[in-house]
Amino acid sequence: MADNNNNDFNNQQNESNQQTTQGFNDQQAPQQPSDPQPKKKRGLTLTKVAVTAAVAGLLGGGVAYGGINYLNNSGINDTAVPAGTNKTGNTKTSNVTVNVNSQSTKAFNSVKGAMVSVINLQNQSSSSGTLGELFGQSSSSSASSSKSELEEASEGSGVVYKKDGNTAYIVTNNHVVSGSSALRVVTSSGKQLQAKLVGKDAVTDLAVLKVNGTSLKTVASFGNSDKIKVGETALAIGSPLGSQYATSLTEGIISAKKRTIETTNSAGTQTGNATVIQTDAAINPGNSGGALINVGGQVIGITSSKIASDTSGTSVEGMGFAIPSNEVVNIINQLVKNGKVVRPALGITYVDLANVSSDQRKSILKLPTSVTNGVVVMSANSGSPAKKAGLSKYDVITEMGGHKISDQSTLRDILYKYKLNDTVSMTYYHNGKKKTTNVKLTESSSQLKTTTNENSAS
Repeated sequence: MADNNNNDFNNQQNESNQQTTQGFNDQQAPQQPSDPQPKKKRGLTLTKVAVTAAVAGLLGGGVAYGGINYLNNSGINDTAVPAGTNKTGNTKTSNVTVNVNSQSTKAFNSVKGAMVSVINLQNQSSSSGTLGELFGQSSSSSASSSKSELEEASEGSGVVYKKDGNTAYIVTNNHVVSGSSALRVVTSSGKQLQAKLVGKDAVTDLAVLKVNGTSLKTVASFGNSDKIKVGETALAIGSPLGSQYATSLTEGIISAKKRTIETTNSAGTQTGNATVIQTDAAINPGNSGGALINVGGQVIGITSSKIASDTSGTSVEGMGFAIPSNEVVNIINQLVKNGKVVRPALGITYVDLANVSSDQRKSILKLPTSVTNGVVVMSANSGSPAKKAGLSKYDVITEMGGHKISDQSTLRDILYKYKLNDTVSMTYYHNGKKKTTNVKLTESSSQLKTTTNENSAS
């Protein structure tokens, strides 16, 4: 908790039974089963997938039963194979061709050249003295010859959306490039290019890369995600399971235009909510950062996650999500311009009111019993927008900009819709009395010191 000297509140944590969404950049290279101690070095090893042959096996009982009937069939000669030569009866293909040129095919062909695979390379420590140790070389001397090597950690997808001279810009997911020491892009033609990170944003899970785009001729365009309709065709293009399956196309529909899902950080802590497009087009590990397009070939979303199972472990199919193109364009423009997304901040730390006991709500916060949702201010930085607006410790924020605040994530979601220097109205309770104020958002989130516990700084 931000106020370490205050013990009025119990450290409580809400348990969540929400369905979990998974980001899909973690396509690890498989270990060889015959190697008791798998090698660390993986390089650009292609993912191996077990393919099951489409052959139906007969049940043992069925075979036995059929065999008995066959042997007891006295009329077998009535169906004997006719005698003759095998020289006649040559089979040919039909000369009738079908000109398949559907709208989906046209859409795919118009953008496939803009699709890339994104490879996340990370430093892995290796030692050149391992062989020497087998012949008595000491570990200390071999350690001196150890060095760091770039190895493939994961793969995702990306979309070329802009060219400026010979520089091409690619949008992908933040979780695809997270933790990278270097980045590599594989184009739809198979060419490998060195990539540089322009900027990334963990809140929206978006990132922008740039490469030498001399060989890239196709640039994807964005459609208006506000204009899509539930039930219309949606096509997902990406590299499921890695670049071995680059530019794979799956087809589905728009299942929902604006679906709210929880977002989490790498530690699994909920960081807020995201409004996304839901689709039943197949999305698999490696599709992250790829394109969700309409039949006109326009990018209407960047695929990012799916629901793989519910809390009981029940498998879920056909529930994938994409970041709407309108939000994508807003974020990537800021990343190219500033290298980051600048968001306003209140300059406070806070906890959910739901974490406070009913006794403490009455004795310390002095809240009316009708107030059950909101966030409790635990500290307000000196000179911060919140402090200047009159907020202080133990105030309970219940509304912002006319929208009700239920918990930390909704406060962040509403706050991040505003820009620096905007003024927003706020409703809060101070010593049990309802008050309203206007807050001028003059401070950015980058100016705040982030906390490592569950209390958020905003």
